Amino acid sequence: MVKTIEWIEDKSRPVVRILDQTVLPHRVAYVDCYDYKRVIQCIKQLSIRGAPAIGIAAAMGIALAGISIDTTDNREFISMLEPVLDDFLNSRPTAVNIRWAVERILKLIKATEGVSTQTLKDTLINEAKTMLTEDIEINRMIGKWGARFIKDGARVLTHCNAGSLATGGYGTATAPIRVAIEEGKRVSVIADETRPVLQGARLTSLELMQDGIDVTLITDNMAGALMKRGEIDLCIVGTDRTVRNGDVANKIGTYSVAVLAKENNIPFYVAAPISSIDFTMTHGDQIPIEERDGSEVTDVFGTCRIAPEGVKVKNIAFDVTPARYVTLIFTEKGAFRPEDIHQLEDPTRNIEQLRVLS
Repeated sequence: MVKTIEWIEDKSRPVVRILDQTVLPHRVAYVDCYDYKRVIQCIKQLSIRGAPAIGIAAAMGIALAGISIDTTDNREFISMLEPVLDDFLNSRPTAVNIRWAVERILKLIKATEGVSTQTLKDTLINEAKTMLTEDIEINRMIGKWGARFIKDGARVLTHCNAGSLATGGYGTATAPIRVAIEEGKRVSVIADETRPVLQGARLTSLELMQDGIDVTLITDNMAGALMKRGEIDLCIVGTDRTVRNGDVANKIGTYSVAVLAKENNIPFYVAAPISSIDFTMTHGDQIPIEERDGSEVTDVFGTCRIAPEGVKVKNIAFDVTPARYVTLIFTEKGAFRPEDIHQLEDPTRNIEQLRVLS
């Protein structure tokens, strides 16, 4: 699979190279971003998407902005960088990873108070690269914990795309599937198409096919029928923001899948790197839900209109699944019950007491 995002030291100036996911699976194209505003545009237009990936993109975009700041005064540098941080925070409201990246960078800057502006610039670049490297390892750890709950011959339903294309690499929801297969288990995947932008059809099916993983694409409204027929054994989805009580925000339609899974006694798992857990929010009703342009619903990629002119459109991009529908949450630290997830906020907590082992 091609890289989702990378930092390239161009001969003239650095560039953040982003895989343009809006044109997949028809062609592979990249967007070269030489300034942070282009990165933000890519985030808003879904050229790069997925909570972990856009967190990394934000960090790299901030580093690009830092490079362009022309001052040798430390305080002035930080002051000039602050509007950039706000721009990224406002780019997509539901995914918490952008805020996580911004807060991580702010903490880093405060720790380097008094150093030269060149050192600050180098620090921003190195931190962005580190986030990318860390994300891939975190995903692998999520996979190791989640694979314990995948039996040989399992049929796994996914919704949207929480694979390598939504992260620095390897994926979150797909990580347990990948690890289970590496362990020698036979696993097949059923991918919801995920209207209206079709991330499951265009992206999940593409990356799994490229990796030789058995995948079958279905329409979103087919999931319940397959569950009732006994053709789905478990569900694994990603998350854009999970809060203290275990409520989970993910791509629109996830809540429906969770309710159907509960009705049919099918485990519903969530793959959530700790960076996507928002410990400041107590329940899912507090999560800001992004509403996108109606043209995503009325038109297919802006080229084919499928609805009458002038029809009213509601295009909510995410929904919130209450914790009571979530079986377990897979993190890099272990698999946890939703009601225990808030205790991961305390780094001194003995997480061995909270883990749920298969």
